[in-house]
Amino acid sequence: MREWEKHIRRVEPYVPGEQPKDRGIIKLNTNENPYPPAPGVLEALKRLEGEGLRKYPDPAAADLTEALAENYGVGTDQVFVGVGSDDVLAMCFLTFFNSKKPILFPDITYSFYDVWAGLFQIPFERIPLDDQFKIRPEDYKKENGGVIFPNPNAPTGLLLPLDQVEEILEANRDVIVIVDEAYIDFGGVSALSLIDRYDNLLVVQTFSKSRSLAGMRIGFAMGNPQLIRCLQDVKYSFNSYTMNQAAIAAGTAALADRDYFERTRKKIMDTREKARRELRKLGFVCRDSAANFLFVTHPDCPGEELFLALRQAGIYVRYFNKPRIDQYLRITIGTDEEMEALTAFLKKYLEERGGTPHGNV
Repeated sequence: MREWEKHIRRVEPYVPGEQPKDRGIIKLNTNENPYPPAPGVLEALKRLEGEGLRKYPDPAAADLTEALAENYGVGTDQVFVGVGSDDVLAMCFLTFFNSKKPILFPDITYSFYDVWAGLFQIPFERIPLDDQFKIRPEDYKKENGGVIFPNPNAPTGLLLPLDQVEEILEANRDVIVIVDEAYIDFGGVSALSLIDRYDNLLVVQTFSKSRSLAGMRIGFAMGNPQLIRCLQDVKYSFNSYTMNQAAIAAGTAALADRDYFERTRKKIMDTREKARRELRKLGFVCRDSAANFLFVTHPDCPGEELFLALRQAGIYVRYFNKPRIDQYLRITIGTDEEMEALTAFLKKYLEERGGTPHGNV
């Protein structure tokens, strides 16, 4: 090893889902919204002038921050915005998790958490989910340097009821607790109502899922003003101009069309429940989901085999070759037509394989 190589920080990176370039692919692997953003978003982008792109964007992203504050009924000093919720969460790790005590998060969860912990040299402990893949609040009632968990969890899609979220908060008043609500709009109750009672709570959400703006990278956190100021200080020490003009304009416009937001998220939830019923008829174990995806396994067919067969057929889903979940697939909810194509392929594949579908598992 050369001398300079000894001083490089090395981490195990996060592995994102594939982004195939081929047209005709049914892409159900990265939890994107199958519907376009609100019509006003494209209109807002068309109104962008060259002068606006020539200059630096507003470091405070005031238009977007004000729109978020109005939409969620909080003060502008209670909102922090960033380049997708990944950027916001990374800033949270860097800002708040500086104790020598380990932070706590589930063992089956968003796999970026241990990456950030490694990158920022934060000690951590993975807390096992129970046999039904549920978070147990009692497991988080011990000494720690902070707590973070998604709600609904990923990749399981299971929702922790609000009273159990508060149970974790009540047991951890001396550390920052982050509730990562990337999928909350698809069937859950946000912890936002708790931020005035718990000054150590941060709620993080994103425009990537329910608002169809994954390509714009818009995320935000809400919490008490002191926490937001701390995040801003770190942001401005790192990169003052994180949000570009197009993203600010698009996010502000998306928030203005509440009816479109409600219609599209309802369509996704309706399609999710229909797809869940159809997959159960094919013999899949398919638990309830409060997210825009399903987490499924088949007792007669290995998960990796199904993943590869689907991929060969041009249907991309997500497979995690990890302990406890290596027989599961995470399937993003697409349009009705896309989900029908998925279930039709699976029905034919299982029949030809010799594992005649048997339902109601």
